[in-house]
Amino acid sequence: MTTQTPRWLTSSYSDNGGACVEVAINLATHGTVPVRDSKHPTGPVLDLTTEAFSTFVTGIKSGDLGTA
Repeated sequence: MTTQTPRWLTSSYSDNGGACVEVAINLATHGTVPVRDSKHPTGPVLDLTTEAFSTFVTGIKSGDLGTA
């Protein structure tokens, strides 16, 4: 566990009307990548392992994950 404060980032590609997620990649060195809904910054946070987040990003880039 870390006491480091998450620095939330939204992708520069996220100009899509608000259907965005934010990530705090500054915590990746601690083995976790927090993810949250950009429309609800005080809402729940999903803590992904760095491996799970990497797999997710790879799936998005390759087109293996469909869009909603």
